[in-house]
Amino acid sequence: MRLRRTLLAAALAAALFGSPVRAQEPVDWVDPFIGTTNFGTTNPGAVTPNGMMAVVPFNVMGSDTNRYDKDARWWSTPYEYHNKFFTGFAHGALSGVGCPEMGSLLTMATTGELTVDYREYGTAYEDETATPGYYSVMLDKYGILAEATATPRTSAERYTFPAGKGHILLNLGEGLTNESGAMVRRVSATEIEGMKLLGTFCYNPQKVFPVYFVLRVSKTPSASGYWKKQRLMKGVEAEWTPDNGKYKLYTEYGREMAGDDVGYWFTFDDLRAGEQVEVRMGISYVSTENARRNLDAEQPAGTTFDAIREQARARWNEDLGRIRVEGGTAAQQTVFYTALYHALLHPNLVSDVNGEYPLMERSGEVGVTDGERYTVFSLWDTCRNVHQLLTLVYPERQTEMVRSMVEMFEEWGWLPKWELYGRETFTMEGDPAIPVIVDTWMKGLRDFDVATAYESMRKSATTPGAQNPLRPDIDPYVERGYIPLGFYAKDLAGDTSVSHALEYYVADAALSLLADSLGKKEDAALFRERSSGYKHYYCPEFGTFRPITHKGGFLSPFDPQAGENFTAAPGFHEGSAWNYTFYVPHDVEGLTRLMGGKRQFVEKLQMVFDEGLYDPANEPDIAYAYLFSRFRGEEWRTQKETRRLLDKYFTTAPDGIPGNDDTGTMSAWAVFTMLGLYPDCPGEPYYTLTAPTFDRVEIDTDGGTLVIERHGEGYIRKMTLGDKPLKNYRILHGELLKGGTLTFELQTDK
Repeated sequence: MRLRRTLLAAALAAALFGSPVRAQEPVDWVDPFIGTTNFGTTNPGAVTPNGMMAVVPFNVMGSDTNRYDKDARWWSTPYEYHNKFFTGFAHGALSGVGCPEMGSLLTMATTGELTVDYREYGTAYEDETATPGYYSVMLDKYGILAEATATPRTSAERYTFPAGKGHILLNLGEGLTNESGAMVRRVSATEIEGMKLLGTFCYNPQKVFPVYFVLRVSKTPSASGYWKKQRLMKGVEAEWTPDNGKYKLYTEYGREMAGDDVGYWFTFDDLRAGEQVEVRMGISYVSTENARRNLDAEQPAGTTFDAIREQARARWNEDLGRIRVEGGTAAQQTVFYTALYHALLHPNLVSDVNGEYPLMERSGEVGVTDGERYTVFSLWDTCRNVHQLLTLVYPERQTEMVRSMVEMFEEWGWLPKWELYGRETFTMEGDPAIPVIVDTWMKGLRDFDVATAYESMRKSATTPGAQNPLRPDIDPYVERGYIPLGFYAKDLAGDTSVSHALEYYVADAALSLLADSLGKKEDAALFRERSSGYKHYYCPEFGTFRPITHKGGFLSPFDPQAGENFTAAPGFHEGSAWNYTFYVPHDVEGLTRLMGGKRQFVEKLQMVFDEGLYDPANEPDIAYAYLFSRFRGEEWRTQKETRRLLDKYFTTAPDGIPGNDDTGTMSAWAVFTMLGLYPDCPGEPYYTLTAPTFDRVEIDTDGGTLVIERHGEGYIRKMTLGDKPLKNYRILHGELLKGGTLTFELQTDK
């Protein structure tokens, strides 16, 4: 039986009885196992906030005892909670993504006779422990305690062996990536270096890039060498090759090794019972030299494993401790701090300690930053709340991320959409960097080149489709105000024209705000007018958005529920018409008029929740519950639905995230909602208020400490900001930070 030791017994008891709990350090509330099943795609590995390195247990290959196997189905994460077969630690893995990538450089410890076939050396395991920056597990077959921790760019593993012969393996042939090819070279008896090719994220065959590594072991091995899987031969050729189709061990070769399925092994013949062998690894996306620099800088000679572990814990305590909550149950505190933890994993560092990083879409070329360069911009997801959370609580990091985006434009000519280690994958819809940058600017973070930023946004909003990789279907959008079916995707089952257009409307609405802020009145009017084009898609017959054919009429036949559960439906991406129809956050008033007024709008929106048409794991409808608060007298519905959604979908169980975390987006929704405020429209500097979860919250911000207090239970009776009563449930960012304590008085009746 596998055990998890992530919370103190007292906290667990408090959770069971729903009682208030004593204060602990923030890391003590985090349970990294939350979201590791139900396709949440998180993992319990060791990582630092927004770090390049993540050391993750790899348990998705090699055994039919696993419930989910990466080679048997679509799979995008190196770990699944219910799987039982451990094949090593992956390095540099991602969290909360929907496509396979980055889980590679697999290290493993074994005992007995050497085998390098993961199907043979993999093992069942027990006694898993995870906390921010640390993971440990007992490997059943070998009696080895395996532990892992991390710095921003490096990892440390510690293996406690039984007496006898033991081995450390580095498998470069397997991993989560769809790309293949690697090289490894012996530097000394205790050090190797090399690279592995990664990429093809979301099945983009040319979007590949290398990860470089330097690996060191703490004990001089008795023997070491390479392995390589030999190709399958036939006929006479096969008769001459004893390793035909098998893993070949190279015991007398000491130069470098390259191939699709290669690795390196260290053997220790004389291990004492309880002896520990450590593995230290530095990675870089620039060069092996930089991987070594990263390792030497972040793990100076003499740095112990326990010291690295404590440093990682301290980093997490510092970041998580910028928000301090009081009250609630142990379960609620665990949900909150785990969600905050997940929201701080991406975007992550790509620059090395010397400032070097891979230039955007200029493979093989290197840039240098005097700050930090970030990557993994899953912007269709994170434009909605993750970056707003960073802007509020971690503004120095958000500023560096915006600078990274603007620099990508300078290097490549376009802003990122779904960028991964210097390659643009073009995954998902829209032009999502625009609302992120605009939101940052409108909230007062302005230490970046806004002129270049505006140039980049205007370019993607005006360049014809044939020359526009971000908006390839912009031509009819400009000419007609909408995108017809079949313009870009000839296969209507794969057409996402409505989804594309809705994202462009949101982006253009945000761009109009920036243009107005910069005094560009004509541009502001142009983009504001464009953002109203959503009205073309509204169909009074169904009361939803409906795809439009190239002839200008609505698609027929039409089912507004088609596309549920991520099935294909003409016009919509990963959702139904109901998941998209209320996605006009920049013009709720205009959409209300289209639907016939307040009553019709509210009733239809409530029906979406009552009839199960809302998808809690889908970004376009993620803010639906907050729309009720746009209407006086209906604000209680926001409070009811947000509380219900929190209780139902965000729990302390391994499936306690409603599907793919999308690089922290689902988690950021929970963080904001539990705080009692939500950024309701990407690009606009507003929050919609709801009843908070906790009695008192303190948030460190650029404007000082923001205090949120709750008195009573139930629905909001009145709100005050400082000494002033609040009558509006929507509040400006600047007003919130300058207003003093935000107080909610609750009552049981709505």
